[in-house]
Amino acid sequence: MLIKMSEFDGYGIQATDGAIGSVHDVYFDADTWTVRYFVVDTGTWLTGRRVLISPRAVRGADPEPRRLDVALTREQVEHSPHVDTARPVSRQHEIAFAEYYAYPYYWGGPFRWGFEPYPGALAAPHRRSAVEEEIRARERGSADPYLHSGREVIGYHLAAIDGDLGHVEDFLVDDLSWAIRYMLVDTRNWLPGRTVLVSPEWIREVDWADSKVRVDLTRASVERAPEHDPDRPLERDAERRLHEHYGRRAYWDREVPPAA
Repeated sequence: MLIKMSEFDGYGIQATDGAIGSVHDVYFDADTWTVRYFVVDTGTWLTGRRVLISPRAVRGADPEPRRLDVALTREQVEHSPHVDTARPVSRQHEIAFAEYYAYPYYWGGPFRWGFEPYPGALAAPHRRSAVEEEIRARERGSADPYLHSGREVIGYHLAAIDGDLGHVEDFLVDDLSWAIRYMLVDTRNWLPGRTVLVSPEWIREVDWADSKVRVDLTRASVERAPEHDPDRPLERDAERRLHEHYGRRAYWDREVPPAA
């Protein structure tokens, strides 16, 4: 299922033994355009504290009560590594987070989730391989921020090869892989009343300083692209028509399918 990123704002987080809080933001990495963490405001439970929850812990996204069920206890979350959400999350903090929860690293492997194509359920605490230990040693000293806030990037300007297109209104997130499959682009200043979809795979460059995304498309091709109704679920047939229009191979033809 594809879910608008903005819809996660305010989603309740339900642990195995009670409520944790609600989603305040979503952090994603712009190398693979994958959701890596939910920033959760713990409200009056852990007053003044926000915590990170990985999609690895999510066991279900329920849009009706607007809730994510996670395979964690409140005690686990309470004692998780502290994060200052006012500052970029460092790789050192991500390593500490992964080690605390015994999660595999998502970086360094051949798939979206490191050595796995999907976050999946961990039947037992993960034991690190020699390759992961090497990755840990290499990455621990890095201070470069790898993650970006969904709240921050929504609103970025979007430009084609030959001119401006509009701005990023939202993202569509796949709740199996937690990949960001599409940017919803509001073209109101160019094509009034139209919303179109653009895949992050078609991005040429992101200028973080200038809040601008440049894509490998022409304005004419976007103008002729199938229109998207943001108030209706995106069906696979509509996705197929979109990829055929741009002559791009669909992601579902290239990625490992989820286990039955």
